[in-house]
Amino acid sequence: MKRVILLFTLLLAFQAFSQDDYYGEEVEPNLEWYTDLEEAKAESIRTNKTILMYFTGSDWCAPCKLLKKDFFSSEKFEEKSENFILVKVDMPRRMDIITPEQKEKNKVLVQKFNKEGSFPNIVALNQNLNILGELSGYTFLRETDRHFAFVDSFISSK
Repeated sequence: MKRVILLFTLLLAFQAFSQDDYYGEEVEPNLEWYTDLEEAKAESIRTNKTILMYFTGSDWCAPCKLLKKDFFSSEKFEEKSENFILVKVDMPRRMDIITPEQKEKNKVLVQKFNKEGSFPNIVALNQNLNILGELSGYTFLRETDRHFAFVDSFISSK
């Protein structure tokens, strides 16, 4: 009986610590995500920063959800993000996440900058919207090393 109580207590403890915040949702760092590429381009020109475009399926893509939690929501990325203009291109299945107008804009961006249609996908663009590099996918091993190396390659090239 003591083992059962101990096991139950441990399970409850793990459940409590598995929640990212009080409500069980992950805490977003203070990142400014653009959803309009033209606005991001203007800001990129103004600040002389590389555009980092993130293609996601926020409500259906399991690797996208993991990448958001492990990479984009990390303090390490928050620090590095100061070197970029961030653009999020979300292609959710639920109709209440983005507006129909935004979904149409995002479809155009997917056709132009994510021709393979892979999710998650990160594309680095210069101020003229030329592709500088691209990184697709995220595995269930949850290793962010290659994502940080990708981002770092554009920070060190300035």
